[in-house]
Amino acid sequence: MTALGLDFGTTNTVLARMDAGDMAPMLVALDDNESIYRTALCFWHEAGARDGLAVAAGPAAIREYLDFPADSRFLQSFKSVAASTSFDTAPVFEKRYGFEQLGRLFLARLAEAAGGAFDRVDRLVVGRPVTYAGTRPDAALARRRYDAMFAGIAHEIHYVYEPLAAAFADASALDRPATLLVADFGGGTSDFSVVQVATPGAVRRCTPLAHAGVGIAGDRFDARIVDQLVLPQLGKGGRYRSFDKVLDIPAGWFADVADWSRLALMRNRRTLAELEKLRRSALDPEAIARMIALIEHEQGYALYDAVGQLKRALSGAEQARFRFEGEGIAIDTEVRRADFERWIADDVARIAATLDRALARAALPEQAIDRVFLTGGTSLVPAVRALFEARFGRERIASGGELTSIAHGLAQVAREDDPTVWVQAEG
Repeated sequence: MTALGLDFGTTNTVLARMDAGDMAPMLVALDDNESIYRTALCFWHEAGARDGLAVAAGPAAIREYLDFPADSRFLQSFKSVAASTSFDTAPVFEKRYGFEQLGRLFLARLAEAAGGAFDRVDRLVVGRPVTYAGTRPDAALARRRYDAMFAGIAHEIHYVYEPLAAAFADASALDRPATLLVADFGGGTSDFSVVQVATPGAVRRCTPLAHAGVGIAGDRFDARIVDQLVLPQLGKGGRYRSFDKVLDIPAGWFADVADWSRLALMRNRRTLAELEKLRRSALDPEAIARMIALIEHEQGYALYDAVGQLKRALSGAEQARFRFEGEGIAIDTEVRRADFERWIADDVARIAATLDRALARAALPEQAIDRVFLTGGTSLVPAVRALFEARFGRERIASGGELTSIAHGLAQVAREDDPTVWVQAEG
């Protein structure tokens, strides 16, 4: 049997494949011979292309955008809208694309980059979060969208909770039975699984005991940085005139700018016309003009990159510099880790409450957890790691393969005799 594990992430996508006779999954080399593939799309006009629009994904999408930012449409973090009932289609130039269409375009380019890894796949196991991102996520809607997106790739397609897949990956390194807590921190969600790991060689190595998740992770932390450092220059806290009244500018404008999955979608005729109307009535029209320029000139990726650099720098230092410049905006300021941790304190508290739910559902105290496995890029944020060190002690915490462990685990689940035993995601 040929099995493929596909970790379709908010920020990155990773593939692992197991062919007949393989003892362990192998990561699939993708664009630039890397195994990490950015979950992003870039569109541009091109004569002869289908519908007149060419499209690239992953690192190629980033390269195309950086070469021609004003003439392209760059979409990232689109997984975040999978369970959103308010999301219908994304405007891309004169076309509109549903989630399923964006997903199939992305997978087609991913398959090309994978160099045959999608050929003759018997069983595909796709990761999904325990709780989808969004205010009121609709898991059944996300399932229908996923089904349409992944149809035809393999004879069998299954969906498994991402932290459960990471548990499979971590269990392969254990030589003893253990009660394992997996915490998976991605771009859009933070998910937990409590898993009983049996002795090596057992018929059923991993038995899930409980799961919990919350739609808060790396992208929310990014939004806090944007909210504090960028949005004040774009009119946040400002006011506008409406007839004989002076009103606060609606907060929704700024929430959209701070959300990577929504920022790119703001570049459409209707939204820009509404912003221009707001600019004319604003008490500080130059601030709204900077917001319009940020959107019109496709500065979302550059802003995302600057925020990511700051976040990574603060994971290794007590203070770091945030620099962003573009379209009338110039920010160059020192940021203390203590300030960043204050900005995300409420989010970390909600993550801690979700951890409590996972333990309560498993009916286990903290002392019963033998090992805590942290995975996902946001697990490297010191405030997140400190939460687990305070609760479980450093000696019980393990990490590694932050961006690849889920794909490894999904491929291992796919090679089980009956993967439906671990399928926890039926809608």
